[in-house]
Amino acid sequence: MHGNKPSRKKVPFAINDQLQQYLVRYGRVTNLPLQYDDMTRYIGSYALLNSKGEDTFWETVFFAEYDQQMINDGLCLIYALLKTDGDIQTLDHLTISRIDYCIFGNTKPFRVRIINKLNDNYDHFYIKRTDASRIYGLELEELLSPNSLSYLIDKDTLIEEHIAGIPGDDFIKHLGDIDTFNQIRIAKEFVKFNERCFVQLLGDMRSYNYIVSVTPDIEGSQYRMRAIDFDQQSYEGRKQFYLPQYFKENNGILQLGFKNLTHDSVKQYQLEERALIARRAKISKDRLSKLLRCMIADTISTPSKIEQLRYDLAEHHHNPAFHQCKNMGEIVFLNIKLVVQKEFKQSIIDV
Repeated sequence: MHGNKPSRKKVPFAINDQLQQYLVRYGRVTNLPLQYDDMTRYIGSYALLNSKGEDTFWETVFFAEYDQQMINDGLCLIYALLKTDGDIQTLDHLTISRIDYCIFGNTKPFRVRIINKLNDNYDHFYIKRTDASRIYGLELEELLSPNSLSYLIDKDTLIEEHIAGIPGDDFIKHLGDIDTFNQIRIAKEFVKFNERCFVQLLGDMRSYNYIVSVTPDIEGSQYRMRAIDFDQQSYEGRKQFYLPQYFKENNGILQLGFKNLTHDSVKQYQLEERALIARRAKISKDRLSKLLRCMIADTISTPSKIEQLRYDLAEHHHNPAFHQCKNMGEIVFLNIKLVVQKEFKQSIIDV
């Protein structure tokens, strides 16, 4: 497979007034008791290791005693806002177990581990800096994919729920332990995931940027791949960047397709997924139109990347209308429009 890396570290884009109004309208904006900058006041950290003693590239942070209670109380309230719309009856049962910080990634997230004292069950959520690219990605995922997402925004702070599943890179390591029947299901889901990313132009879906959710079924298991990183929503210029099949990190799953799927079955799965996307686009037409109007009025990439992507997609779809697109919002709009009109050209996965 071809190498496929971002051209350079992406800069975050501010949320403009039009997008802010959209987010207020659809309940994504609230008043938070803590901001991202409050989390940066930690006074020390140590490397977080996994169960095998390996570095996870996260650091567990701790705060000064005079900050600790304020941080803990604020984080518990944020979790209540995220999960129960602020019902404070849940607060007595919650306690913060650990706060981790990742220095990698554009949003430099804090991950909060929270425990319900009634049953020792735990959950996670994330505190990040806002980035308009990520917000557009989250919203398109909500409207066009089978997945629902919970997140909140207050000024420069973004709160995201944890998306449960097996990290893609860990999942790929154990593909050899899976029987042929389930390998076929995994390959099928990868084709569908590949199509979803390409339609909404969500980039950089290397194996560590998505999870695999496994649900036991009557026979075998059902698999769903879900993006967990939306920073590269319609930012890069190369078409291949929006197709997970081109990342070498996904070769393990791609090989399952080569082994178990035919060209006709791949085409069928692509058509099925595009039909589902088109249906969702029609159901959420008003909200999707408002979101796309925000994207069209926004700046979320550079002129050179816009020029390259509209050229690549015009060639791919044999559609010169892409050459008229002035920004990434118009490119995303036209890409989705082609799906609804059943004029979207499949991405070729040679099997």
